[in-house]
Amino acid sequence: MKIKVCGFTQAQNARDASLLGIDAIGLVFYDKSPRYVDVERALEIVQALPPFVNRVGLFVNADSYFIDEVLCEVPLDTLQFHGEESPEACSQYAMPYIKALRVNEQTNITQFARDYQQASGLLLDAYHPTTYGGTGSSFDWSLAQVDIDTPVILAGGLNPDSAAQAVEQVNPYALDVSSGVESKKGVKDLEKIKQFIYQANL
Repeated sequence: MKIKVCGFTQAQNARDASLLGIDAIGLVFYDKSPRYVDVERALEIVQALPPFVNRVGLFVNADSYFIDEVLCEVPLDTLQFHGEESPEACSQYAMPYIKALRVNEQTNITQFARDYQQASGLLLDAYHPTTYGGTGSSFDWSLAQVDIDTPVILAGGLNPDSAAQAVEQVNPYALDVSSGVESKKGVKDLEKIKQFIYQANL
């Protein structure tokens, strides 16, 4: 099971976590998030990483000029859009991108996948009317059991205790965890990451 840990704010913490075997790290370029990093800090984190770890930049309704500025400074592999960005806005950077969707019972995931058919992955997160990810809340995983071609990344309230069940019930392409493996916001607990990796691969 592929695993992304999102919301790193410290270079050594990101390096140590990556050496445990995670597949991707997330950097939050959204200044209303407690896990926000500026370009200088993001560059420090990226430069500390071992090889073969995907570097994902998370944006929320960001201006294209801002995203271009980040891309000029920070070597990212994948973009992740967590707001109301249109398919055209997500595709304009000619880079792999993940589109996040906040899921509730009214969400039409199949139609959303059609709308964002150029996305490399669809990240399914818990619905919150004002908060874009990182809430620690889960959602009804039966809603995520959809037959779509786009790889599904499951997020929202995941932790070492729920990882195995998430994999069994949804069988996603990957799991994306943030608050569930933290000692405090923006600082990841390496023991929790170890347990998460173990549980996700049972």
